[in-house]
Amino acid sequence: MHSRVGAHDWASTPLGRVESWQPSLAVLVKTLLASRYPMVLTWGPRLIQIYNDAYSRLIGDKHPSALGEDIRVTLAEAWDTLGPLIQEVMATGRANWIPALLLLLERNGYREESYFSVSHAPAEDDAGAIAGMLAVCSEVTEQVLGERRLRLLRDLSSKASEMRTMARTCQDVAATVSEHPLDVPFALLYLRAADGRTLKLSGVVGLEAGGAASPASVSLAEEGGAWPLARAAAGETVRVDDVTRHLAVKGGPWGDAVRSALVMPIASSEQSAPLGVLVAGLSPNRALDEGYASFYALLGSQVSVALRNAQAYEEERRRAEVLAELDRAKTAFFSNVSHEFRTPLTLMLGPLEDLLATDRLPPQAREELRLVHRNAMRLLRLVNTLLDFSRLEAGRLEASFEPTDLATFTTELASSFDSAVERAGLTLMLDCPPLPAPTYVDREMWEKIVLNLLSNALKFTFEGGIHVRLREQAGQAVLEVSDTGTGIPQADLPHLFERFYRVRGAKSRTHEGTGIGLSLVRELVRMHGGEVRVESQQGRGTTFTVSIPQGVAHLEAERIRAPRLLSSTASGVAPFLEEAARWGGSEAGDAGGREERSAPTGRIILADDNADMRDYVRRVLSSSFEIEAFPDGQAALEAALAHPPDLVLTDVMMPGLDGFALLRALREDPRTRGLPVVMLSARAGEEAAIEGLEAGADDYLVKPFSARELRARVRSNVELARMRRELSRQEGLAVSLREAIQARDEFLSVASHELKTPLAAFRLQLDLIERQLPPESRALLSQRLGIAARQVQRLHGLVETLLDVSQISMGRLSLRLEDVDLSGLVRETVERMREELERAGSPVTLETQGPLVGRYDRLRIEQLVTNLLSNAARYGEQKPVEVQVREVGGSAVLTVKDQGIGIAPEDRSRIFERFERAVSVRKYGGFGLGLWIARQVVEAHGGRIQVDSTPGQGSAFTVELPHRGGDGRTACIRRGGGAG
Repeated sequence: MHSRVGAHDWASTPLGRVESWQPSLAVLVKTLLASRYPMVLTWGPRLIQIYNDAYSRLIGDKHPSALGEDIRVTLAEAWDTLGPLIQEVMATGRANWIPALLLLLERNGYREESYFSVSHAPAEDDAGAIAGMLAVCSEVTEQVLGERRLRLLRDLSSKASEMRTMARTCQDVAATVSEHPLDVPFALLYLRAADGRTLKLSGVVGLEAGGAASPASVSLAEEGGAWPLARAAAGETVRVDDVTRHLAVKGGPWGDAVRSALVMPIASSEQSAPLGVLVAGLSPNRALDEGYASFYALLGSQVSVALRNAQAYEEERRRAEVLAELDRAKTAFFSNVSHEFRTPLTLMLGPLEDLLATDRLPPQAREELRLVHRNAMRLLRLVNTLLDFSRLEAGRLEASFEPTDLATFTTELASSFDSAVERAGLTLMLDCPPLPAPTYVDREMWEKIVLNLLSNALKFTFEGGIHVRLREQAGQAVLEVSDTGTGIPQADLPHLFERFYRVRGAKSRTHEGTGIGLSLVRELVRMHGGEVRVESQQGRGTTFTVSIPQGVAHLEAERIRAPRLLSSTASGVAPFLEEAARWGGSEAGDAGGREERSAPTGRIILADDNADMRDYVRRVLSSSFEIEAFPDGQAALEAALAHPPDLVLTDVMMPGLDGFALLRALREDPRTRGLPVVMLSARAGEEAAIEGLEAGADDYLVKPFSARELRARVRSNVELARMRRELSRQEGLAVSLREAIQARDEFLSVASHELKTPLAAFRLQLDLIERQLPPESRALLSQRLGIAARQVQRLHGLVETLLDVSQISMGRLSLRLEDVDLSGLVRETVERMREELERAGSPVTLETQGPLVGRYDRLRIEQLVTNLLSNAARYGEQKPVEVQVREVGGSAVLTVKDQGIGIAPEDRSRIFERFERAVSVRKYGGFGLGLWIARQVVEAHGGRIQVDSTPGQGSAFTVELPHRGGDGRTACIRRGGGAG
């Protein structure tokens, strides 16, 4: 501009020859020409303009004719905005400052939306009069547009993180896009129907649904229409520039006609057909430059994420509904089983224990009653174990962890087996010294763990003994239960903790068993954050080792000292001893006794349709309470309303007025609203407990129950609130996980793009430094610069890997297919890497079979070959590498073979997975992504990759790709990434 100003014919302008200019004008011109900030000076009544190089780039094709021209002519389209501002400055002499001023410019052949931060200042002549105006400005169009578009993407992202149905998500997407008409004047959202051949209109912005340009349904088999929907549904992004032929839509800040639109595929979660198509209008006042195109790519991605999340939510909801139905059926089954077993068990065990506690029974009768009692207790144990498994499968087995003197507690449990072990002719050794600190355990669960392991040890041991040891090791409490029994075959050890698994042909004291005891032990140990292991040798014995962490950091805070709302399934030691007594050939001790009873202290109404149950409860409570028993709920309700008792005991399942109806009726009447109500039921499980407590019961007691429990147990109604908190926490964790996965993929994409720019600059600076080194220093520093350049190149490769991961994860892997000679491409790559391979001690040999031409993405195939060669050098232990390209069975086959460390058989099936690395190579570092990316590239070309390896003898990676045969045809290639 300095040259242009000097060469301009100023004599033909009102300013006259330069020699005649006032010094003040000359100084201003020199100042602005020397500045690198955009500046323009207008002088005189004709507002003749002079500007610098920076300003010339702002006015586009108006330069250079604007020099020496009236600014009102140059900026005629924007003068309605600029004119009053400039005239006010020249009239008042006060400068102004307007940030992000919207201007209409026609500098690039169209009416452009642009934004400038501009300051106008008065310019004085030599006499001090205002003769002109000096403007300093900067264009902030990209910043304003970027912030505006970012708001839309952010709003969509927040919607995508919410769990909604597909229909609701489409409505939310349309509503969000409609709030940004300057960037998206109109939009149509089509989703693929279930038949896969039809698109259904699911969202409309800026248009009427159902019009000629917005049909409610479109068949992909039919051609024509306003939009190339079939092409987009096949994965292609299409620009349409004749929008005005199909509809009249206004857009932009000044209501100009929208002329262009983009028709984009909506990527699905898999590399298959897109979910649908997004039609989006382009602003008539902005060119589709790189920034605008990137915005639309991100917009399509955000819409895809939102719809995929909604799709996943609906699928998960459908699966949850199916699982819930199965769970309801299973729970109903267990409830029925419990109902059928627990009622007779209660009626058996209560009277049996009362009879066995007396001294008036003949010896024969006592022996027979003990037999009945043993079998009843065993049945109770089996029922409770089945109930534990039903709760475990549904994730409803509650725990209450409390600090426990584990050594004393374990000793007490194990000591109870002393007499049974002695009767079996074995020895029991206990080595349980005090631990340094109390251990947090669920006492009922720990009881089941210890008793199951001791019972198993006794069952399979015939000579020698059982050894129980407890130690503190590396911050864990470690329990060992060892025996000198028959042992377990090695083939059975991996399956020992599987539910219902039993070792076939094992010698034991009894063939009875369900095969679920050890599986239950493993699940209970896991709930403590620990693990259980087994070591065994046939004929020499077995050792079970249980390790649980000390402290509370590994436990859920709400489960520490948590109250129990479900029925307890802890049967105590008695069932195990009763069963063990039969193995040893003698009887176990009495399982219970009679409690002392106090004088009557209150009046109770009992409602139960089972006469035996009414008689049993009356006998249990009659000496402590006055009992009025009724066979149905209606009679009990009438008695309670007539003369309210101190407590109501009611069965749940009764004919006529059942327990819940009785409870509701009591709660509705003011006279009995606060009356304590305890529900008795054989319906076990979490749903039954919650149903009773939620209905307003003060306690929910599951049959069978002890007399002491019936008289003394008092519970609070807190479980429902706990369940709600737990549900909310789980939902929050699921949402956070989805957001974290989405944020990770987006961060990888953005971070990879951002890292590439400084890396490129760094590499260019290294090249520049090396070229500018003086000859005397070049020999000294060239090697070091080369090392730095190689590290930069290595870092660039890592960044490219991260970018590939983000693109593949978000379904954006695309191929640029062209005719490529695979043999030639491999040869070029080998020659490029030959020096690197030889430096690593792995000389490479290449064998090719003439040209093998196919439709390939050159860069992706080169990336694939480079990755395989780099792996061969890294793990080849400085041995030769062989590369072969040949045609086999109509396919082009690439083989890269090394003689290195090889891959263990157990690692081969997973080395092509993301972040997976063979155990034998973990010391070499790396992300575990290279072979995963290689597999994605190969499969996107319609090929396959496999490995043949022997540890210590090397690995051979084989890639099969389609290629053009002798008839000139090319095999079909599947493209990844939806739009690929």
